[in-house]
Amino acid sequence: MRSSAFAPRLCQVELSQSRILKTAYIWHYKNRNANPSSKASTDTRRPQAQVGGSPVERSISIMSCDVPPLIEQGEMEVSDRQLPHGAMTSVTVCEPTDTPAAAAMDPAGQAGFLQSSGGKAEGSAASLEDVMTDTANESSEEESAVSARRPDSLSVVGAAAGASGLWNCQRDGSVELRMGEAGEAGTETPLTVHQLLTASVERFPDFTALSWKEGKRCGSMSYKEYYRSCRNAARSFLKLGLERFHGVAILGFNSAEWFISDIGAILAGGFAVGIYTTNSAEACQYVAENCRANIIVVENCKQLQKILQVQDQLPHLKAIIQYKGELKEKKPNVYTWSEFMELGRDEPDTQLDQVISSQQPNQCCTLIYTSGTTGQPKGVMLSHDNHVGLRLATTVQEVVVSYLPLSHIAAQIMDIWIMLKVGGVTHFAQPDALKGSLVNTLKEVHPTAFMGVPRVWEKMQEKMKSAGAKSSAVKRQVAVWAKGVGLKTNLAQLSQGRSTGRPALNYRLAKKLVFLKVRKALGLERCRQCFTGAAPITRDTLEFFLSLDIPLYELYGMSETSGPHTISVPTGFRLTSCGKEIDGCKTKIHNPDQEGNGEICFWGRHLFMGYLNQPDKTEEALDADGWLHSGDLGKHDEDNFLFITGRIKELIITAGGENIPPVPIEDAVKEALPLCQVNEETGEPTDELTAEAVEVCKRLGSAATRVSQVCGGRDRAVHAAIQEGMDRVNGRAASNAQRIQKWLVLDGDFSITGGELGPTMKLKRPVVMKMYKEQIDSFYKEVATPITPDNPLPK
Repeated sequence: MRSSAFAPRLCQVELSQSRILKTAYIWHYKNRNANPSSKASTDTRRPQAQVGGSPVERSISIMSCDVPPLIEQGEMEVSDRQLPHGAMTSVTVCEPTDTPAAAAMDPAGQAGFLQSSGGKAEGSAASLEDVMTDTANESSEEESAVSARRPDSLSVVGAAAGASGLWNCQRDGSVELRMGEAGEAGTETPLTVHQLLTASVERFPDFTALSWKEGKRCGSMSYKEYYRSCRNAARSFLKLGLERFHGVAILGFNSAEWFISDIGAILAGGFAVGIYTTNSAEACQYVAENCRANIIVVENCKQLQKILQVQDQLPHLKAIIQYKGELKEKKPNVYTWSEFMELGRDEPDTQLDQVISSQQPNQCCTLIYTSGTTGQPKGVMLSHDNHVGLRLATTVQEVVVSYLPLSHIAAQIMDIWIMLKVGGVTHFAQPDALKGSLVNTLKEVHPTAFMGVPRVWEKMQEKMKSAGAKSSAVKRQVAVWAKGVGLKTNLAQLSQGRSTGRPALNYRLAKKLVFLKVRKALGLERCRQCFTGAAPITRDTLEFFLSLDIPLYELYGMSETSGPHTISVPTGFRLTSCGKEIDGCKTKIHNPDQEGNGEICFWGRHLFMGYLNQPDKTEEALDADGWLHSGDLGKHDEDNFLFITGRIKELIITAGGENIPPVPIEDAVKEALPLCQVNEETGEPTDELTAEAVEVCKRLGSAATRVSQVCGGRDRAVHAAIQEGMDRVNGRAASNAQRIQKWLVLDGDFSITGGELGPTMKLKRPVVMKMYKEQIDSFYKEVATPITPDNPLPK
């Protein structure tokens, strides 16, 4: 097991009935004997959000509310332990359901709704986050005694729990929260999902929460309706026999029903478990069995058939719910969505309230299953606190478009949990979003923030380049000029970390002639922040959008960090860097080499509980001091920006002992040879070359318009040009061992449908190695013979 010479301190608040807690959120506890139903005094303006219109600006005022303390006459478990750093009291609290929850929103500045440490601009207005920090500092000594100790000084919690208490693989287990030091981020009072939900409903009752379009019909749901639907679904789950700490698996495209099923499952005491829609029936069976799913929610008949194929292999399964379309055949324990919701509509709230009151922030509520490229997927256990504890900053009602797979943590944190905290609007895209309809949805909704995996940005880039190649010579010249101005201006601003004052005339002209038109064409004219994450993105794509005045802010994290750990923001941005830590997170570079490259390790309250029923795998990921080892290689620059340089498992180790990271080499090749394409309508690899690639072929003297005309060295001109590109890449190689010796052109590009890419379009290297083993083995059958003037292709 790995260990670290340095470990942050683990803090826990000592609670006493004679003390009064003050939260670091909106409400302040003032009178422990006050009536729980007393109303808060605040700004009563609650404007209705307008999807597609201007973002709703609203002023946020500090609200005071008389609330009983977290520990009153309720249940309380206390255990005293003698620790090397002094005695500490560990308290587990079961809060009554009618206790008003503290709100969990941190509006601040103009940095957007994710705040990185050091990301605040100088001279920006004081934010609610600043007020909260000051309040926490003022009250920490008088209202709570904070004890701190090293993580490795805790006693054993259970057979499937970490010796430090920081992790637990049991489905009904709990963990010690990695609370921050007094005055730091991460000291906020832990909340459950139900407390977060009720706080949002209190503050945004009539705001639009969810919106969608089916055909020509538009629909929406307010936060009050959202909350009622989640409780209704929870009652229905309980009536169907959902057991505590058992799964509700959800298999389908993003929709209001997906969200309601997710939160309803959590309220009912189960696990919310997303399953990728691209999974086979066997893969669905593994996830459902591993989480002991009592109920499976499917989108349509296609997904239903997968579950029916393996239904006999799911002993815990009690019901299946289909939320789109009518059932083609009525089967026992299979319900439509309307039938399901009707089950709990008139059920009393007694059982549900009892379950909610028993929930604790440090218990599991969500399972995220990893992609499983090297074996069966692992169930990443996320607690209530993992969802609730993310630091936020916003001044408007955010509007986002939900289209990425909700079984992935990136989509869940952005579409469900952040929006719930800030009172934002989540608009559901069409199921064929990644096949061409996404831009149309963006143009209808006009989001204020947009998250795209690298392949989404690459497809936009390819489409714009293809359109540009067909435009007139004058338009192409204007576009080239404007992009040059945009890149130069933005790089200058990035180098100084702030705006350079009034933009130059040429930039203002380029913005009017090109940049604003491009944003409008993409539906991003209102978008203040465009994010990228979940997979590596090339410098070429980053510079392409930066030249169009659309900086792409990189997020970096894992399922095991319940979302982002670092983030780039307008006031803290470096090209190709994934930014700095979000407040409350810590990063360590493990065993750095001479250049500072080492394994990236995480610490913070956002770390996962463990892998369900897999203590051995959990111990591999978490070292003795509680640091999460990512498996990624990276380094910090002089300003503490984090750069990802590769994956440990992807390193190629030569016979001479040299470690070769493949990603930089692959990126260099893609930049030098942008010749292939995936069909935007179907997602399938296409034989057609892009307009840009055809133009390149013409300049080379080739008439090729299809990939099949190029494969196997059929086109001598293109083959020679590719080799020249390889030679350029090799000329920049760091060592001889990093030079490309052999290559071939495949019949088609990698794709999700082909199996080479995962649901977030991340390359599955083990799958590629297996699928193309014959071609790879052929490389080693003879010595490399690079094509040169002295060694031409055979005629």
